[in-house]
Amino acid sequence: MEQRLQTFLDFLKKEYSYSDNTIAAYKNDLNQFVKFLHASDFADNAWEDVTEDTVSQYVTFMKNKAYASSSVARKVAAVKSFFNFLASRKFIKSNPAEHVDAPKVKKRLPQTLSSEDIERLLEAPTKKTTPKNLRDTALLTMLYSTGMRVTEIVSLQLKDVVLERSLLYCEGKDGQRRELPFDEETAVILHNYMDDGRPYLLKEREDKALFLNHRGQQLTRQGLWLIIKAYAKQANLSTAVTPHTLRHSFATHKLNNGSNLQEVQKLLGHANISTTQIYAQLTDEEE
Repeated sequence: MEQRLQTFLDFLKKEYSYSDNTIAAYKNDLNQFVKFLHASDFADNAWEDVTEDTVSQYVTFMKNKAYASSSVARKVAAVKSFFNFLASRKFIKSNPAEHVDAPKVKKRLPQTLSSEDIERLLEAPTKKTTPKNLRDTALLTMLYSTGMRVTEIVSLQLKDVVLERSLLYCEGKDGQRRELPFDEETAVILHNYMDDGRPYLLKEREDKALFLNHRGQQLTRQGLWLIIKAYAKQANLSTAVTPHTLRHSFATHKLNNGSNLQEVQKLLGHANISTTQIYAQLTDEEE
C-alpha cells in the first residue's frame, strides 16, 4: 500500500508543484485511511479489494470518532483524489470512492460577482489615465486574473513579474512561491502601469515594490481595500466587494470555463482540495 501511496504523493509534487506542507497533509490523511484498512484486516497492496462500502465504513468510523465535518470532508477528498489517481493509471479497475458522499460542511458560500459586474468594476478606473488610475486598473485586473490574496498582491516586487512570459511569482501562506500566468490583455495593462504609472508614483529609486501608494511606498492591505471599495461604488455594484470577492469570482469563473479543481487549487495556493471544492458548489448553484 505504501508504494502506491508514495507514487501518488510524487505525482502531486511533480504534476502540481504542491508544497511540502500540502504533500504532508495528503500523506497524513491517507495514512490514517491505511491504518483503518489494516485494522479491518486488509493486506498490503490490496487497493483493488477496497470497495465503496469500505470507504463508506471509513466515513462512518470518522463520524463515530466525532471528527469535525470539515475534517471528514477533507479526508474523504484526499481518499477520492487518491483512488481517482489509481484508476486513471489502471492500478485498479474503478474508483471505489467516486460515489461516496462526504458530510456537508456548514459553511457560508463565498460571495462572487457576475461576469458583467466584473467588467463594470474593471472598467471603472479606466475613465482616466492618471498614474493612480493606471495603477488601479492594473491592481483590479491582476486580482481578478490571478486570484491572488490581498497580502500576496501588495507584497509583489518588480522581480516577481516576467512580462515577456506573462507570468508572475507570489509567495503564499505556507511560504511557498507559486507561478501564476495571466493573459495578454492583463500583460498590456500591467506594462502600461509599469511604464507610465509607477515611475510617477515612485519617490525613492531603490523601492522595488510593484504597487505603490501616493506617497511612493508599498501599497498596504488597507489601501487596497479602500481602492476596491471606491471603484465598486463608482461602478454602482449592489454587492459588497472586497479583494477576496475577486478571488472567489476568479475561482468560480475558472471552473465554469472548464478548469478542473486541481488546476484551480494550484492557482489559489490551497493546501487541501476540500477548500477549493466549495467553488464547485457555487458553479452547481448557477447551473
